[in-house]
Amino acid sequence: MIFVIDVGNTNTVMGVYEGKNLVQSWRVRTERNVTEDEFHVLVSNLFAMHGIDTRAFSKTVIACVVPPMMTILDAFCRKYLDQPPIWVDPRNCGAMPILYDNPAEVGADRIVNAVGAYDKYRTSMIIIDFGTATTFDAISAAGEYMGGAISPGIQIASEALFQKASKLPRVDILQPPEKVIGKDTIGSIKAGIIYGYAGLVDGMVRRMAREIGGSPKVIATGGLAPLMKDVSETIEFVESALTLEGLRIISEAADAAAL
Repeated sequence: MIFVIDVGNTNTVMGVYEGKNLVQSWRVRTERNVTEDEFHVLVSNLFAMHGIDTRAFSKTVIACVVPPMMTILDAFCRKYLDQPPIWVDPRNCGAMPILYDNPAEVGADRIVNAVGAYDKYRTSMIIIDFGTATTFDAISAAGEYMGGAISPGIQIASEALFQKASKLPRVDILQPPEKVIGKDTIGSIKAGIIYGYAGLVDGMVRRMAREIGGSPKVIATGGLAPLMKDVSETIEFVESALTLEGLRIISEAADAAAL
């Protein structure tokens, strides 16, 4: 079995694979000040609920965009799993060429999304990840990471509106309002954020598709991906476990390279 971890700015997603089968996955809040011992307690409790034995892990693969967490997770793996982790970066992303001007700048989460999506669809595509930031990544039909775009995430935009506009309340954006034209303040905020981001997504996808050429598939991932698919005109597929799949595939590529 392998243990895969994707550390984002807001949430950390973890999964356990047996071969190609995702045995179990979890989403927890990213805590930058946690110690390796506290992280062990959290993980041990999650494993215990599902009867998972850490001694069965052959390796741990991690994608991390929060630098302080790297030291913590490295210590956790060495102390409690008796092995150093494999860190994802542009140098160990399998056979996918990175066409960024400086490949080292590409976030590990964007790399694993690209690897996971291309392994499944094998065509040109645009991947949208609704995380702390909303990222757009372009993949060529030949499986090259072409580049992408980054915009503030939906939650960031919502929170900024609440903090900077004194009379506007904080609202939940778990589902879209029935109409774009709001009849009260909360409905107006929800419409502006949710349908506004749908317009951003559709506009970016159409512009990127023209640069890629052809008809790239449009894939969404991240916690708000199902919500945005309902209001977007361009999102075709939601892949909730895309990052974990990418980590698994990169693990297999690392095994093959070691032979």
